[in-house]
Amino acid sequence: MTRPLRERRWWTANALPVGGVAAGMLLAWQCTIWAFGLPAILLPSPAAVVQEAWAVRGELLTGSLVSFSAALAGLLTSLAVGTLVGIAFSQSRSLRIGFFPYVMFLQTVPIIGIAPLLITWSGYQFRTVVLISAIISLFPIINSVTSGLLAIDPHLEDLFRLYGAGRGPLLWKLRFPTAVRFLLLGAKTSSGLAVIGAIVGDFFVGNGSADYLGLGTLMTRWMAWQNTRALLASMFASALIGLLMYALVNLIARLLSRWATPGTHGSRGRAPNP
Repeated sequence: MTRPLRERRWWTANALPVGGVAAGMLLAWQCTIWAFGLPAILLPSPAAVVQEAWAVRGELLTGSLVSFSAALAGLLTSLAVGTLVGIAFSQSRSLRIGFFPYVMFLQTVPIIGIAPLLITWSGYQFRTVVLISAIISLFPIINSVTSGLLAIDPHLEDLFRLYGAGRGPLLWKLRFPTAVRFLLLGAKTSSGLAVIGAIVGDFFVGNGSADYLGLGTLMTRWMAWQNTRALLASMFASALIGLLMYALVNLIARLLSRWATPGTHGSRGRAPNP
């Protein structure tokens, strides 16, 4: 198959459906305004949002870069910490049983309840936003890595032990390559959560610091000013950040997919395709 033909098929299979759905949503948005006669303060038209986004493009770009940086740093932090915790859990059943309920605390307690404490301990700083983003995106990484490290074929494990492999070779040559696909799947989930955590962190840190300007800070400001057009523009900017984060993780997943091994056992070892 020639390259131009592959590119045309890619555009047909991906770009056209995405563009078609976007066009349909914009048309439904505009028709809703016409049908119900909604005022601009409640729901401005798509054209008005685009015009406002261009008018505040400087603030919008700066806020997007700050929030993206915080989300990316938070995701990388959660990947590092989550992988280490997952490795520890895979090596000790007692450790896993004893600490896993407390790890779930990160998933069940609302981040808006933790954020004020983090600000008290860390201050109105960029690092606090990164910490909030890391906490909210940590649990899927720990859960995925732990599941992947444990989901190996018992026959392969017996074969490794038969040749005298200890914990180290068993971990790095069998368990970890098998867990790569689980880790990447968890990272795809955490990429969106990291953006949410960064926006939530912006809400709190931006309100207490005149120097900090993230998307969440802009949302709070424009909501207070009842600037619905700019508020919607910032929401779309945060959605684009989430898509960019997911695309980066997906690109890394493609590069590392050759490390994933089929050494899984039954349905336990199969990671669902996204």
